[in-house]
Amino acid sequence: MINTSNRAPSDWYPLFPNPVVAESLLDRLINTSHQVIMNGPSYRPNKRPKSPTDKNGRPPTK
Repeated sequence: MINTSNRAPSDWYPLFPNPVVAESLLDRLINTSHQVIMNGPSYRPNKRPKSPTDKNGRPPTK
């Protein structure tokens, strides 16, 4: 299973209504996982369509 998130695992606890369930689920998920933390620039701006009026690919401001 591959899970991706833009939040730290400690931020996941409030998502569950029952703290006991959250603790047991996240304990099993986090303690047996391999975490790959990626820090760096986003690739999304490179995939954005380019506008002919703006060299940065952003729509013109008004």
